Amino acid sequence: GYTMWMAGGGVKGGFTYGSTNDMGDKAETGIITTHDLHATVLHLLGINHERLTYRYAGRNFRLTDVHGVVAKDIIA
Repeated sequence: GYTMWMAGGGVKGGFTYGSTNDMGDKAETGIITTHDLHATVLHLLGINHERLTYRYAGRNFRLTDVHGVVAKDIIA
């Protein structure tokens, strides 16, 4: 697991999302993938993550892949 601190920009204030095990090395609840984090930040910036693509090797790719979803629980 990893820890991140966010403030402003439409993020809920004063709360903790998710938890880790006693050692703090593995997320147990509220798991957000990197793709989910990207989708959430893009959403907060007003960018549709499903339409944002980049071209590589003749093919369009999404930064959030096909699995990224907005983490609505952290949005104010």
